[in-house]
Amino acid sequence: MIVLYTTERDYPWGTLRSTHASKTKIVLQEKSLKYRIENLSPGNLWKKPPEMLAKHPLGKVPYIEDGAQVIFDSTVIDEYLEERCPEPHLLPRDPIARAGVRELENYGDEAMLAQSVPLIWMPYWSEPSKRDNNRMEQGRDLLRKRDLPYLERQLKNAPPGGFICGEFSLADTPMMALAMVLEVDALAGGLALDEFPLLARYLENLRARKSYRAISPRTKVAEAASGGSS
Repeated sequence: MIVLYTTERDYPWGTLRSTHASKTKIVLQEKSLKYRIENLSPGNLWKKPPEMLAKHPLGKVPYIEDGAQVIFDSTVIDEYLEERCPEPHLLPRDPIARAGVRELENYGDEAMLAQSVPLIWMPYWSEPSKRDNNRMEQGRDLLRKRDLPYLERQLKNAPPGGFICGEFSLADTPMMALAMVLEVDALAGGLALDEFPLLARYLENLRARKSYRAISPRTKVAEAASGGSS
């Protein structure tokens, strides 16, 4: 069984999860791979204890154990899982289409999950009175001005299928994490998507997938501790 190391915690305003580890959880769910969660303390991401550094040299999540093999970095893990279990395929077979999926996955990963989204997401790990609202608004503004217009254009030109590259693919996995963050943020009166109708519809399509339940802020930690059916 695969072990996914991540960070998850229940709060009154929803269950919060690592955005990058959520990408990998989605792939595990989509491929019906049997796995279990090893839930680390959020403080480990700052303290970086030696046992964590031994598995991930940067002291981050996610990393997985697949038997004796340890693999880190969400993108590397997800492509490993794609090669280990090709069906259902999450990378197109056509080289140009495959490159397009990788480009959008990279944008979601490096532009949003590493830059704009943490400004919004990290304050939610504190109670409302302790949040840096100015920082959160900076993140929303970066999404509003840079990331969401880009995604809206991509969706306008997307092939048929309902997802950002047509069929559901690895490009959608960071967008699933974005859907999770914006679901929590909406409850606090956060970013409105009126200017981005295609994106709003797309995020609802993502939330409607069976795999989204594993990262949904409405799913408690204990309810999403393991997954897969094979």
